[in-house]
Amino acid sequence: MNKTNQSTTINLYDLTFDELTQFLRDLNEPPFRARQIWEWLYRHYAPDFASMTNLPQTLRQKLAATATLHIGQIVASLHAKDGQTKKILIRLPDGQYIETVLMRYEKRRTLCISTQAGCAMDCVFCATGQMGFFRNLSSGEIVAQVMHFARELATTGEHVTNIVMMGMGEPLHNYHNTLSALDRLTDPNGFNLGARKITISTVGLVPAIRRYADEQRQTPLAVSLHAATDEERNKLIPINRRWPLAELMDACRYYVEKTKRRLTFEWALIEGENDTIEQAQALGRLVQGMLCHVNLIPLNPTAGYKGGPSSRERVAAFQAELARYGITSTVRVRRGIDIQAGCGQLRDRVIGQDLSK
Repeated sequence: MNKTNQSTTINLYDLTFDELTQFLRDLNEPPFRARQIWEWLYRHYAPDFASMTNLPQTLRQKLAATATLHIGQIVASLHAKDGQTKKILIRLPDGQYIETVLMRYEKRRTLCISTQAGCAMDCVFCATGQMGFFRNLSSGEIVAQVMHFARELATTGEHVTNIVMMGMGEPLHNYHNTLSALDRLTDPNGFNLGARKITISTVGLVPAIRRYADEQRQTPLAVSLHAATDEERNKLIPINRRWPLAELMDACRYYVEKTKRRLTFEWALIEGENDTIEQAQALGRLVQGMLCHVNLIPLNPTAGYKGGPSSRERVAAFQAELARYGITSTVRVRRGIDIQAGCGQLRDRVIGQDLSK
C-alpha cells in the first residue's frame, strides 16, 4: 500500500478495498467497517472522518490519529470568464504542485486531472514539459483530485460525468498508479464511473501502449500525435526519437486490433508549424484505414514557447484535408485561456510570484 509522501499517516485514497480492510484489521476493527468507510469515501464524498456518522466515535478517533483524506493544500483557485471552467492548484506535503481543471459543458462535467508532478516528456509547447519531472503521484493523489470536485459538484446537485487524464504528467509513465486510480474510480461499489467515461492520454510510450492493449481495458486511449513526420515530430515531441512514428503507429494498430476500440489522436494546431496542408496530407496517409478519430486543438500558448494557435481558416483547411482521406475529426473548444488552464501554466504563475517576493 502507498503512503502519502512526507507523512506518517495513511491516506485512505491510496488504499484498495482489500488494503482498507487489512488496515482496519490492524486497528482491531471488524472487516465490515471497510464497506462503510468505502461508501463514505466514494459515494458520499466525506470531507473528514467526523462526517462518517455511522462509525463509532472511537473508530473515528482512531482514523483521525492514523489516517488522512487530504493530499495537500489548495493554494490557488481561478474561474474563467466563461463561467464554465475552474482550475485549482494544489501544493502537496513535499512542496510539489499539481493542477486540476473542471470544465462544464451543456450535459457534461469533465475533469482534467494530473498523474505526475511535472513531466519527463519535454514536449516543447507544453508548460508542464518545460518545467521538467519531479515525481509520480500516488494513486490516492490522483483519485483525490476527482473526489475534491465530486464533493463540490454535489453541493449543487451535479456530478462528475467524464474524466480526462490529460493534466500534468504522462499517465503511462506512471502506469501502475494511474491504472490503480482508474480501478478505484470505476469500482461499481465505489465511485462507479463508467470506464468509457475516462480517457487516458499518452504522448506515445510504445511498450506501455502495447501493455495497455493486452490488458483489454475499456477505458479509451488518446495519443498526442501533433505531427505526422519524424522530422516534424522530433522537434515537438522529443520522445519520438526513442519511439519514432513507425513504431508508434504499429503500437496504435496493435491497440485497435486487440481491443476493437477506436483510438483518438490529439493534434495541437500551431500556426505555421504543424497546421499546413502538407502535414494534413501526411497525417491522412499515416492513419488512413485505421479505426480512429482526430481531435484538433488550437494551441494554448505558453510563456516558454513562441508558437501560437492556428487561425480558424487554417483549422478549417486542415480539417477539410483530413476529410479527403476519410478521416473524421473535431475541433476542441478552447477553455480557460484567461486562467492558464493549459497544464502547468497556473503552477508556473504561482511559483513565479513566490520567487519574486
